[in-house]
Amino acid sequence: MKKRYSMILKVVSDGHKATVSELSDVLKVSPATVRQDLTILEQMGFLQRVHGGAVLNETDIISNRMAINYNEKLRIAQQAASYVNAGDTIFVESGSVNVLFVREISRIKNITIITSNAFIAHEINQQNGLQVVLIGGLYQKESESVVGNLACLCIDNLNFGKTFIGVDGFSKKTGFTGRDIMRAEIVSKIIKKSNDVFILTDSSKFGKIFISKYCDISDVNHVITDTSISSEYKEYLSAATDLIIA
Repeated sequence: MKKRYSMILKVVSDGHKATVSELSDVLKVSPATVRQDLTILEQMGFLQRVHGGAVLNETDIISNRMAINYNEKLRIAQQAASYVNAGDTIFVESGSVNVLFVREISRIKNITIITSNAFIAHEINQQNGLQVVLIGGLYQKESESVVGNLACLCIDNLNFGKTFIGVDGFSKKTGFTGRDIMRAEIVSKIIKKSNDVFILTDSSKFGKIFISKYCDISDVNHVITDTSISSEYKEYLSAATDLIIA
């Protein structure tokens, strides 16, 4: 991603409207160039054009969340991809890092990717003999995830090795947490079935707490995050699990 695009996304990542004039001053480029950049970023699904500027709302829409800390998430995804081998059957849960992750592993031959997220299933390039299994269940339009009893039943009847999970928050007291109560049930099921659990999250999530508990640190085998992780959480996670810095 161009450095200029990353700078634009950083300005709008707190959810406020960034005007063309403001972005022009920050980037030291003409308003015409800013408008062109905003059009491209909107086409990529990273932000929304509004009168006089653009906004990026931190909702559960994956394409919006993917734009926040994009470069860090890409490095995490690339690091995670190094743990996938030809012939693997893996489960990829929801999360913006996981979208970038499946794009990376689409280059690996003869793997089977099981997912509970329609957006992620759509992003997988099925060349190289890749198979995609999208489980059924109650469809959540905004997050494009499937949840509920049917989804749990599907997971019960599938076998897979490694699991890659996205989270919204982590604290020492609460463990890994998320916004979605129903998604928490799916995460619990996946973890119980998996031999090797990876959490993929950028470091901005550490210290944040959300309504639903996904799992404890003892439930996961690896945590992959970026270099901006605080020394406090780096020390804590290193002692509790396999912490991988991308």
